[in-house]
Amino acid sequence: MLMIMDSTSTTPQPSSRRSVQPLSQCASSQRESFRILQLTDTHLFAQTQETLLGLPTQTSLQRILDRILSQPQLPDFIVLTGDLSQDGRAESYAHLSTLLEPLGLPIYWIPGNHDCVETMTRSLKAPVFAPDKHFQHQGWQFILLNSQIPGKVSGRLSAEALDALTHQLETGPKQPTTLALHHPPITLQSAWLDSSALENPDELYAVLDRFSHVKLVLFGHIHQEVSLVRRGVTYLGCPSTCIQFDRRSDTFALDVDHNPGFRELELCSDGTWTSQMHRVDVELKPNLLSTGY
Repeated sequence: MLMIMDSTSTTPQPSSRRSVQPLSQCASSQRESFRILQLTDTHLFAQTQETLLGLPTQTSLQRILDRILSQPQLPDFIVLTGDLSQDGRAESYAHLSTLLEPLGLPIYWIPGNHDCVETMTRSLKAPVFAPDKHFQHQGWQFILLNSQIPGKVSGRLSAEALDALTHQLETGPKQPTTLALHHPPITLQSAWLDSSALENPDELYAVLDRFSHVKLVLFGHIHQEVSLVRRGVTYLGCPSTCIQFDRRSDTFALDVDHNPGFRELELCSDGTWTSQMHRVDVELKPNLLSTGY
C-alpha cells in the first residue's frame, strides 16, 4: 500500500484549507473548467433523529446542503463515495433522496461497506440520482468503482472490476480521468483504519500505472482529509458529512477538532485541477468512550 507523506512533505495535509495540484493551478479565466463536489459517509438512518456516536447525521448533512445551496453557483454534479446509510434500510435512502432533491443536480453514487447495494439500487433512482458508473463531462472521464465486500468492513476490487477498468482505459477516450471508490488504496499510519482499507491496492496500481490520463482517485471511508501523489496520480480522501476520525491513531478514535465537510473540485479542460475543502459548524457531542461504530 501507498503511505501518506508526513508533515514535512509538500503534499497538502489534512489541516490545509486548500489543496492544489502540484506544479499546475487551474485558472478558470484562462481555461474552460467545471466544478464538482464529493460528499461521503453520510451514515443516514431509517429513523431521522438517530445519532452516530452522538452526532445527528441527518442534521449535519442538512448543514452541508445548506452551505452548497448558499454558494453563488451550484456545481455541475455531485459524487457520493459510499456509506450513505448506516443501517442499509430503504427509509435511510429515501431520506437521502428527499434531502438532495432540492439541489436539482445530477448525483452519482457508489456503495460503502455499510450500504446495502440491492436496497440502494432500488432506492436511488432518477430524477434525483444518475445510475451511470462511467460517464464523460466537458472533456473529463469519470469511472466509479464498487469496492464493497458484502459482510466485511474492508474492501476489494474484483478481477472483473479491474478487467473492466483496464478495458475502459485502453479503449475509451484518452481524456483526463477521475476514478472514485469507497475504500482507500493507501495506508494512513493508523492501524485500525489501515486494517479496513482496500485489500488489493497493488492490483489497482498495476492498472493505473499503464495510463497517464488517469489524474485523480477519490475515496471516502476514512472520515478525514488526505492528499498524496503517486506516479502522477493524486489520491484524495474526503471528510465525512458527520463524525471525523482521528489521524494516525492505532485504535478507534474520533477527531473533535474538525467539523463535517465536503470536497470541491474545479477540473480544467487541459487536465489540471484544484481542490478546496468546505466545513460546516455543527455542535459536536461525540461519545469519546466508544470503541467503534
